[in-house]
Amino acid sequence: MLLPTRVCEHAFANTLPQSHMAKLFELPRYIAIEGPIRVGKSTLARVLAERMNAQQVTEPEDNPFLAGFYAGEPGAAFSTQMTFLARRFEQLMALKVDPHSHKVIVADYIFEKDKLFACLNLSDAELDTYNRYYENFRKQVPVPDLVIYLQASPDVLKKRLKKKNAPGERALSDAYLEEVSKAYEHFFFHYSASDLLIVNTSEIDFVERNQDLQELLNKVSEPIHGTQYFLPLGG
Repeated sequence: MLLPTRVCEHAFANTLPQSHMAKLFELPRYIAIEGPIRVGKSTLARVLAERMNAQQVTEPEDNPFLAGFYAGEPGAAFSTQMTFLARRFEQLMALKVDPHSHKVIVADYIFEKDKLFACLNLSDAELDTYNRYYENFRKQVPVPDLVIYLQASPDVLKKRLKKKNAPGERALSDAYLEEVSKAYEHFFFHYSASDLLIVNTSEIDFVERNQDLQELLNKVSEPIHGTQYFLPLGG
């Protein structure tokens, strides 16, 4: 079930107080990468972790209800979402984020991502139950110093999705993919919990072209404060 993006219009605005934002001139120790499916989150997280000798955190994928959700089974959306919520919470709570250490963490998701998909896929009654757990969990998980949001147009995402041709993703409709893209755009328009770098990847492909990757890595190595936009030239 797809709910209009407006259902969660203000759900993420100012999700955390400004005191949690990265302090001026401090290098980020906890970096998270976000964006819609097939935008390149996992690839960039892996490369950054390798270059920075960092601990890589990969989003939990072993959800026994996911196949049922893709198949449209009744109730599968709620079971899928609650399972992801619990596993993401457990994984992030296990991180040892210490601002005084030299350890660097690179994750390919942020916790708020869970709420974004819950707003898209759950009914109002299901969302009410979900929110009781989400709000309690959100207060406890560590907050990234820097979030890198990778953008791409729905058409570009559709092409990359077809190219990957992953079995479970074949059932995702074009309409659903567009809703996900809109939800991400709305979410990050209001995001202020961390320093934020917004990267438009529609005209570049850092997965296939090393030059595009190097340009992006150079940008990430620079100081980023507040919200900054990066529009690469492309290949």
